[in-house]
Amino acid sequence: MRKVILSILISSLFLSCEEIKKSIDETFKPNEGVVEKEIQKNASTTNQNQEIKKEIDLLTDTATLKKAEAELRQLPQYKGKEMFVFSMLYFYNDGRINVMLQHPENPKYVDTYEFREGKWSAPLPVQLSVRDDIKSRLVPLNKISFLNAAKVAQIYNEKTQQIEGAKPTTSVYAIVFNNQLRWYPTSIQGSRERYSIQFNEDGSLNSFQQD
Repeated sequence: MRKVILSILISSLFLSCEEIKKSIDETFKPNEGVVEKEIQKNASTTNQNQEIKKEIDLLTDTATLKKAEAELRQLPQYKGKEMFVFSMLYFYNDGRINVMLQHPENPKYVDTYEFREGKWSAPLPVQLSVRDDIKSRLVPLNKISFLNAAKVAQIYNEKTQQIEGAKPTTSVYAIVFNNQLRWYPTSIQGSRERYSIQFNEDGSLNSFQQD
C-alpha cells in the first residue's frame, strides 16, 4: 500500500513540474516572426505532399527548376521592375517551390507565391510584424539561381551517405539575413554522430565538420 501511495505522489510531483516548465517556456518563448511561421507551415505539409507525389524529385530536376525560375521572372506585374526575394525561398522534392517577393508597387508589402503542378499561383498577401525588418531581408532575384538548390541537395545527400543512420533531405531552403543568402539544412543527424554543413551563396560547399 505504501508503494502505491508513493507512486501516486511521485507521479503528481512529476506532472506538476512538467506544468511549471511548460508555463515558463510559454512565458519566455519569443514571438515567431514571419519567416519562422512560414518555415513551420511549409514543413508541416511536406510529408503529406510527398506521400501523394512520391514520383516527383524536384531537387534533381534541373529542367523544371529552370522553367520555374524563368516563369517567375516573367510575372507581368514585375515587368520592367527589379524583383526582390524577401526572407525565404523554399524547394520541395514533391514539386513545390515557395517564395516571398517584395510587392511590385508598395515596397512595404510582401506577397507569397507557390509553384505547384508546373505553374505559379496568384500572389497571396503576407501579414508582416513590426519586428520584420524588410530592408535587411531582401536580396535581388538576379543574384539567385534555382539550380543552386539542386547543388545544395546533391552535396548534402552525398554527405549523408557517409554517415551511419543519416537520411537524405527532401527539401532545401534559403533564408535572407542582412541581405545575404544562407542555404539550409545546415546539419546532418546520424545515429551515432552529428555534423554541421555550410554552403556558399552559389550552393557550393563551404564547410563540413563533426559537432
